[in-house]
Amino acid sequence: MQGYMAGVNLGGWLSQYREYSYEHFDTFITEQDIKRISSWGMDHVRLPVDYPLLEDDDAPFNYKEEGFKYVDKCVQWCKNHGLNVILDLHRAPGFSFSTPDKNRLFDDPLLQERFVKLWQYFAKRYVNERDNVAFELLNEVVEPDSKRWNVLSHRAMRAIREIDLDRIIIIGGNRYNSVFTLKELEIIDDPNVVYTFHYYEPMLFTHQKASWVDVCAEFNQGQEYPGRFVGLKEFLRKRPEYKGWESQVDVVNDRGLMEKNLKVAEDFMRSTGKELYCGEYGVISDAPLQSRINWHRDFVDLARELNIGRACWSYKEMNFGLVDADGCVISDELIEVVSKK
Repeated sequence: MQGYMAGVNLGGWLSQYREYSYEHFDTFITEQDIKRISSWGMDHVRLPVDYPLLEDDDAPFNYKEEGFKYVDKCVQWCKNHGLNVILDLHRAPGFSFSTPDKNRLFDDPLLQERFVKLWQYFAKRYVNERDNVAFELLNEVVEPDSKRWNVLSHRAMRAIREIDLDRIIIIGGNRYNSVFTLKELEIIDDPNVVYTFHYYEPMLFTHQKASWVDVCAEFNQGQEYPGRFVGLKEFLRKRPEYKGWESQVDVVNDRGLMEKNLKVAEDFMRSTGKELYCGEYGVISDAPLQSRINWHRDFVDLARELNIGRACWSYKEMNFGLVDADGCVISDELIEVVSKK
């Protein structure tokens, strides 16, 4: 995807924020951060946005100018420093990837109308920013299957096209944007629709010790890359409730495994003629730093070979940051790896 080959997510700013406060929104990301990202040689940022910044549940269809100004700022800062923007609706009315048991978006016609109208508002507001702003309809859909998402995503796409015929629209697959569910998407005959996936394979490595992933938190083992999952067989013998993870016991986590997984992406592009974009990839900061760098290097090399643009997760903090809470770079080598176009 031209202009979107090497980027980074701005997670934790307008989405998954530690608190809803204008002090946070004013300080977590500033124009100096955008300038720095540009200086690394990247060509875009992915901007996750949660809908409560833009619309209140008790006042649907009334959009909040005080929230939109932060999106406006990001778009302008990126223009100032030669970066494109992917506007990612990370949390929508009635939907969050983190609460699949509570989501109502796909059951409630009013919530679906709010979703569609919000995207129409984005299209109207940024109609003159077509060349440097792409729209990603929804982050990490979690549904029993892809049927209802196919219907709603096509509806939102048509609503945007009523206003803007040429905007790049990005659509992801089910099961947290898994590369393995891309095949379930109903392909839209539109040259400016691009499909996306996220890549955190294998989770026992990329999310090692992660407190929000039960098996990783309880396994609680540092893992090297390349390598095997040391101690996993013994852990699963004691914890039979995680029986489904037995397939990972003999896995060699290396470039070969990554090539095998990304063959699915390659096959998708070949069979559909569509471009692919990887909106998130990364390794938790609890992982050994050299292993973290090694994994990123292999993924970036393979993505470049396949001509898949990507944005690493994430710029600052968020357990995956390229810089820490004080803005200090974690590793110059890691920055060099993820900035390759």
